[in-house]
Amino acid sequence: MTHFLISDDNPDGSKLEDILRTIRKDILNRCSKIADDSSVAAHHVMDNNMVILNLLTESIQLAEDSSQTLDKAFGRSTPGQPRIGTD
Repeated sequence: MTHFLISDDNPDGSKLEDILRTIRKDILNRCSKIADDSSVAAHHVMDNNMVILNLLTESIQLAEDSSQTLDKAFGRSTPGQPRIGTD
């Protein structure tokens, strides 16, 4: 069973790309709060966050590509009916 993603057991879950976008937005909000902090720790955290944001953006693009591939091959998803894989 998945906790966050859409699945047979969780038809009200979210698409991976939507979860990743929400996380990216949260990180951006946190970055805005430390943008003017000149401490070494703040710079280090900001640098790490920039790398994480880039990785999240790449992950969002990959998740969107997978969704588009599945939509093109099998049509829009229907809760309770997996398009690929096994139960």
